[in-house]
Amino acid sequence: MSDRFLPQAPGPIGVFDSGYGGLTILKSIREQLPQYDYLYLGDNARAPYGSRSFELVYDFTLQAVRRLFELGCHLVILACNTASAKALRSIQQNDLPYLDSSRRVLGVIRPTVEIIGNITQNRHVGILATPGTIKSESYNIELKKFYPDMHVTGQACPLWVPLIENNEHNDEGADYFVKKYLDLLLEKDPQIDTIILGCTHYPLLLDKIKAYCPGHIRLIPQGNYVAESLVNYLQRHPEMAKSCTKGGHCQFLTTESPEKFTENATIFLKEEIHAKKIILG
Repeated sequence: MSDRFLPQAPGPIGVFDSGYGGLTILKSIREQLPQYDYLYLGDNARAPYGSRSFELVYDFTLQAVRRLFELGCHLVILACNTASAKALRSIQQNDLPYLDSSRRVLGVIRPTVEIIGNITQNRHVGILATPGTIKSESYNIELKKFYPDMHVTGQACPLWVPLIENNEHNDEGADYFVKKYLDLLLEKDPQIDTIILGCTHYPLLLDKIKAYCPGHIRLIPQGNYVAESLVNYLQRHPEMAKSCTKGGHCQFLTTESPEKFTENATIFLKEEIHAKKIILG
């Protein structure tokens, strides 16, 4: 297929993640916008993205975006903090004008950042995320754009995603690692009053995080804020809303075993789904 995607018929909203965490974003979006069709693509065969270089994450993410465009999506949500941190800006600025200037790719960092100023009382904000997201400093950069006086402190949590994807996040053994990273964050800045859960997997650990987090601290999972931002975006861009089909359907694609994806996806969605395999690259 050529670099410009000629068919302009309406299509589903594309949702991409390197693994399973983006399903928490998809779940929140579907709750607020159930009338739309969705196409979820998980690059599970090459997950996790968190420890990969900026260049590789960009290449992989662009491959996924191109494929979702080919499959009819006019709007793609990068439901992945690492992809949003390492690839979104390059794709928006350098690739979309070349691929199709009428299509859009949105991420999960900006919608989360935009609401923080209304939540924190003392402007001390913590970020719990994967090593890749913390290293990129994307949250720090975006928060400083909106709120120059904000004190932002990050803490990488390298073992949280493996715990969740191996379905061990509810076990007692997970408590040690939840408390460990939370304590490390609060040691860096004891004044933190708001913590962003900067990985789409982390809502599955929310109960444990709450158990070890001081009661005055506000925890911010991303799903609802990303969904609310998308609702607002579609209201402000009726031409994009018309380019997204409304049948209430959702399809799932994975670069790994469909059987494994289907089994693991139930951890996140609590519903039976059927996935198909797709090859990227």
